[in-house]
Amino acid sequence: QVQLVESGGGLVQAGGSLRLSCAASGLPFSVYGMGWFRQAPGKEREFVAAINWYGSSTNYPDSVKGRFTISRDNAKNTVYLQMNSLKPEDTAVYYCAATAKLVATKVPMYRYWGQGTQVTVSS
Repeated sequence: QVQLVESGGGLVQAGGSLRLSCAASGLPFSVYGMGWFRQAPGKEREFVAAINWYGSSTNYPDSVKGRFTISRDNAKNTVYLQMNSLKPEDTAVYYCAATAKLVATKVPMYRYWGQGTQVTVSS
């Protein structure tokens, strides 16, 4: 039974910061690439950040580069997303995902998904 459970979402003012966590169980966490995606109402799920098995390589789209940081702690089976300088357009449900690939940036490349956590950024 594979489970990914996100936490840390909430309401924050524009310019503020938030840290999301994703706790994984039921899979060999240390050999899976991990990613974060988000989905706003009426929009497709979009890539936010990815990190490889060992935490030595990361990937971000231009929309969050320089503001968001993904990291992982394999001893705790947990991946994090540190979000700084938040903007109203960052408002979305954020999802944690696991892939057997080293690093993946597209939804179909991920095998497992969490239930999502709401992030709301007010202006």
